[in-house]
Amino acid sequence: MDPETLTEEQAGRILAGMNEVIRAGEEMRRVRAEMIEALAALGWTQDAIARLAGMSQPAVSKQMVKARRAEPAPVVPLVLDQRDGPWLDGRLWGLAEEISERLDDTAACSRHVHALARGRRRFTPQDVDALRRLVEEDLRLRSAALPAGCRDAYDVISRALDVPAKSRSAPPGSPSLRRTLARALQRDRLRAGG
Repeated sequence: MDPETLTEEQAGRILAGMNEVIRAGEEMRRVRAEMIEALAALGWTQDAIARLAGMSQPAVSKQMVKARRAEPAPVVPLVLDQRDGPWLDGRLWGLAEEISERLDDTAACSRHVHALARGRRRFTPQDVDALRRLVEEDLRLRSAALPAGCRDAYDVISRALDVPAKSRSAPPGSPSLRRTLARALQRDRLRAGG
């Protein structure tokens, strides 16, 4: 084999890695667009959204015009205790991130958390179950280095994941947006000591 050429396997790995980055980027753009719509529905101004998103005001305005053409986005409730799957996945993700940071990225869940953040892992039932096991391991083996709020949050999240809510209607917001909001709210609650 010529050392200056790529094998099919090497090229496949390179392209697969690129595809992961592209998918993650596209999903994050969609989530950002939904977040802009959600903030607008909560009454935030375009200037405030642009400043917080690091975007120009015309870019935010363009996004909001697109949103107006469709049905207005329903307001997503910002209550931590919601029981739909994506919301619970987001809470688990936020808890795992907090554990990982508090343990200086030496937590059992750290690699999984980083893979989720980079889009290399998805929120499949298998990946969520794997993250649960890793968080349990961290709480069991390293609980002395973690605040009690981590164990309390995990217990609530775990019970809710084990007994899914029986709702006939889908909660407002896409699963990605709900995960993102729940993740942020869970982390804020843990940092506030709750």
